[in-house]
Amino acid sequence: MLNTYTWPEYDYKQSEEQKNGTIKRHPVVVIGGGLVGLTAALDCAKRGIPVVIMDDNNTVSIGSRAVCYAKRPLEVWDRLGVADQMVDKGISWNLGKVFFREDLAYEFDLLPEEGHKMPAMINLQQYYCEEYLVDEVQKQSDMIDLRWKHKLISLTRHDDYVSLQVETPDGVFTMECDWLIACDGANSNVRDMVHAEFTGQFFQDRFLIADVVMKADFPTERWFWFDPTFHKNQSALLHKQSDDVWRLDFQMGWDADPKEATKPENVIPLIKAMLGKDTEFELEWVSIYQFACRRIDNFRYDRILFAGDAAHQVSPFGARGANTGIQDIDNMAWKLKLVMDGDAPDSLMDSYDEERAFAADDNLLNSTRSTDFITPKSRASRYFRDAVLELSKNYDFARPLVNSGRLSKPTPYVKSSLNTPDEAGFCSEMRPGTNCLDAPITVDGKEGWLLNELGDGFTLLVFGDKPEKTEITCGGISAKVVTVGDRIMDSQGLLAERYDGGVYLIRPDQHVAARWRTYDEDKITAALARATGQKQEK
Repeated sequence: MLNTYTWPEYDYKQSEEQKNGTIKRHPVVVIGGGLVGLTAALDCAKRGIPVVIMDDNNTVSIGSRAVCYAKRPLEVWDRLGVADQMVDKGISWNLGKVFFREDLAYEFDLLPEEGHKMPAMINLQQYYCEEYLVDEVQKQSDMIDLRWKHKLISLTRHDDYVSLQVETPDGVFTMECDWLIACDGANSNVRDMVHAEFTGQFFQDRFLIADVVMKADFPTERWFWFDPTFHKNQSALLHKQSDDVWRLDFQMGWDADPKEATKPENVIPLIKAMLGKDTEFELEWVSIYQFACRRIDNFRYDRILFAGDAAHQVSPFGARGANTGIQDIDNMAWKLKLVMDGDAPDSLMDSYDEERAFAADDNLLNSTRSTDFITPKSRASRYFRDAVLELSKNYDFARPLVNSGRLSKPTPYVKSSLNTPDEAGFCSEMRPGTNCLDAPITVDGKEGWLLNELGDGFTLLVFGDKPEKTEITCGGISAKVVTVGDRIMDSQGLLAERYDGGVYLIRPDQHVAARWRTYDEDKITAALARATGQKQEK
């Protein structure tokens, strides 16, 4: 019954620059070959930026680790050409149930409407996601140099580049880069090297993760228990992954001994209590963790950009870790391309910190609230939580208060300096700073999806009469014009419903930069300049 997955080992290869003893300047170097680092390499390459990515290991993650991937990161991966295999392999789901003891207290639907290409959420072991990303990176070896067993041991910051000391099996050598993207995790060495602050709250509680392989009749839903009979006065979580692997989480309490708690003789009885003593299973992976909610003081240190867990760390409740890291890269890469090409000022990269720090604070707030509800810190908090759970069984007003982890959703950049102030008269929620909702369309008579048609550049989405121009330019930046009713047809009426007509300027990360009721080229050009940091409206 055991999972037959074999962890790949990738070959180390000495670089030509180390072999020749030369110091080479690279446009971009990414530190960390996990989900976020691999995504960074792919997004840079797709935008025409050659990139070196380095990892001190030579395989994908051990254990399933990250499990849940939300709709927005899947849309990012779809733009990069890797989402289909993830969705095909993963377990798609949108329903979740919360139990108080043995009674159903609350249930939710993450995507109650039809007409989206990507599912609300998939469950898939992190090692599969990373392997798919590595495969795609290797296909793009003309743009991406993936270097295994390369460990960054020190760096020196200069005005317009970064010097790196790198250790490999062949010794230590020096390389340089115009920009460094740090995706080296919660214990980031890069963060320590620049003496960045990484502050927040540690939670004095411990949770045990167990991945088990079993044939079971549980539905493909997220099930969360407060104070179940099989694990009194604690919480527990169950959901399914691929290959009949199930993720189980158990709250253990701060006094739990990590070494004792992870011994099979202690884990297996706990699992049997949850699943039933007659359920057959094999224990694949087990770990115990303490978590924190914290973030870096600035996502940018001159030519060094931080993303993923290197920039922020949240509790696992709500699947906000990897999902947020992928959105960091989605925000960063297009800005980096414009700056490197000289089409936008260097200050545009400051908006990366502005927008993603805002998103991190939103995620930290939601994560902290979830943790406080799951693990009450006082008797009064415990009474409040249990009363909410009891009331939610029969009363609608209490159900929104149930918090077993607010699941990952994109944070709108509502206060971004890149936004053009919104016009009145719109009924839809697609205001500036919001990520674009997908919708089914037809393109030249063939079925398609809006986000695929928007692509990864600036787009002017026009409802109504087709403008004379096919693109709008501002300096060296252009926005292609896409008219609904021309090549693109609103096949099911959902596009008009979600956007409420008008004219939308959409950024390369598929967020709305501005919208107007009518087409006005002067306003569009000014908004395009603002969205690229070239100037601000007066």
